[in-house]
Amino acid sequence: MLLRLAYLAVSSVFAFMRLLPMSDVDKRIEILTLRHQLAVLQRQIDRPRVAPADRAFLAELLHRLPRPRLRQLHLIVSPETILRWHRDLMRRRHANASRHKRPGRPATRRAIQALVLRLAHENASWGYRRIHGELAALGIKVAPSTVWEILRAHGIEPAPERDHQTWAAFLRSQAHAILACDFFTATTLNGATLYVFAVIEHANRRVRILGATAHPTAAWVTQAARNLVTDLQDAGATVTYLIRDRDSKYTCAFDAVFAAEDIEIVTTGIRVPRMNSIMERWVQTCRHELLDRTLIWNQAHLLHALGEFESFYNQHRPHRTLHNAAPLRPIPEPMTDPDRLDVHRRDRLGGLLHEYAHAA
Repeated sequence: MLLRLAYLAVSSVFAFMRLLPMSDVDKRIEILTLRHQLAVLQRQIDRPRVAPADRAFLAELLHRLPRPRLRQLHLIVSPETILRWHRDLMRRRHANASRHKRPGRPATRRAIQALVLRLAHENASWGYRRIHGELAALGIKVAPSTVWEILRAHGIEPAPERDHQTWAAFLRSQAHAILACDFFTATTLNGATLYVFAVIEHANRRVRILGATAHPTAAWVTQAARNLVTDLQDAGATVTYLIRDRDSKYTCAFDAVFAAEDIEIVTTGIRVPRMNSIMERWVQTCRHELLDRTLIWNQAHLLHALGEFESFYNQHRPHRTLHNAAPLRPIPEPMTDPDRLDVHRRDRLGGLLHEYAHAA
């Protein structure tokens, strides 16, 4: 009906614009012609069918004319019908206006509803009484039943039914105390296989490449563990857990190094790489951005390339988990409407890696 009304209004405007350049004589001739055609159609049709949109349009158009003038017009309906249509239109308009006025207390402001939902999502153990108390402490006066109604309307379960911790929330809360390590291989130009040992911090995604060797013996792996513990002590990092797989390269001496520092070893399940997903994801990134795009000559070349990539990864590469900041470099203050941008590029590994920074 609304589209029909809009169409009728637009067509009437164009019809009125078409009449502007016409003379009075031409207008009278056209009116007489249309009246005669209307009289012919009225003799052929007993009762014309009028759509609701047509009724509303005719009622709004003709209700201002006096009744004697309406009787003089050659209309397909009687003047009383036009007036009845107008009364029905006004009645529906007033009914719709009164329907939007809700009886009783006014609705709770949307800002308060949003705050209630935020408190419920951020504190799974809080019931509606606890949320009401927090609102009262903030100076927001609402009834406890109002808080309960808001939670129920948005499908939020009572506190006992939603007070459970997810794996994602658990890992985020423990990330500052978790390390993950893994071995991955790199193939040199002559076909030799080198084993690379690396660790990553869950909290800030900082990577430490501990070394690469063709023969990862128990003594070599244990010494790498001692070097890692020393680096963590120098950096002031507090680690509680170390995630590793069940590779035979990790010996009892390796675990003893961390046990002496009160770091608990957490082994992943058999063929369950997702239990060490952050480390596995970094290995994939290292292969995609470095190892798959360069030829490794020997062990020294591999250590040099990994050192450059480690520095690039920790100091420049943005991370979505850190809101596009680097592990060792916070995100800078946003620039508002810069007049001129002078950005320089620094190449690493012969242009394989690019770093961009503002000119000094």
